[in-house]
Amino acid sequence: MGLNFIPDPAKRGATEEFLAVGGRQIPIWLIRNARARRYVLRLRPDGAARVTIPRGGSIAEARRFAERNAAWLERALQRHSERPTHPREWVIGTKIYFRGELVEIEASMNGETGRVRVGAEIIKVKDSAADVRREIERHLWKLAGTELPPKVFEYALAHQLTVRRVTVRNQKSRWGSCSRRGTISLNWRIIQTPAFVRDYLILHELMHLRQMNHSHRYWREVESVCPEYDTAERWLKEHSSLLR
Repeated sequence: MGLNFIPDPAKRGATEEFLAVGGRQIPIWLIRNARARRYVLRLRPDGAARVTIPRGGSIAEARRFAERNAAWLERALQRHSERPTHPREWVIGTKIYFRGELVEIEASMNGETGRVRVGAEIIKVKDSAADVRREIERHLWKLAGTELPPKVFEYALAHQLTVRRVTVRNQKSRWGSCSRRGTISLNWRIIQTPAFVRDYLILHELMHLRQMNHSHRYWREVESVCPEYDTAERWLKEHSSLLR
């Protein structure tokens, strides 16, 4: 089991419809959440909308709620379209996420052409005047490989779970996965997220050792060890497109 960059609403029993906003039809997911206390409308990073239906709520009322807030959704879509996309090339001056902060790739302070600075990290590169993405990603991957496995074993011990192996990989569409044999695989890009998101992603995979599914029972396990997991999921939904 694993967590996708943008969780698939269909896997949570969501209903997909379309809503007319600003002269066009946009997908809107209507998702029940027994823990929710009210209807909530959000715009997903992929441009679709999501309405959370609280306990006792209905699909019909969720639909009306979205229609009443169509003007807000149109403004959110406009802001979304104006948001800068993640640059394919990383050069001096490019901003990337590192430990949850948007930091600028800088030239080495001593003027060396073979090194750049990302936050507190000094990274060796072939040519600091060129695209340095590959070298920076390799460095962050190595850093994640050093930092993430001990965290997994720490949390596994705290929650009396047995982890046999931890790998840090370059998954294209998942933040992590867990096998029945106790192998946890994590995406190196977790090093780009804040600590509370990193911890949630680790706990998300560890809880699959108790429930190898995404059932309501599984999510109760997640909530028991990470009560604010919704906040972490919200951060991921808002920033996932900038972490690729």
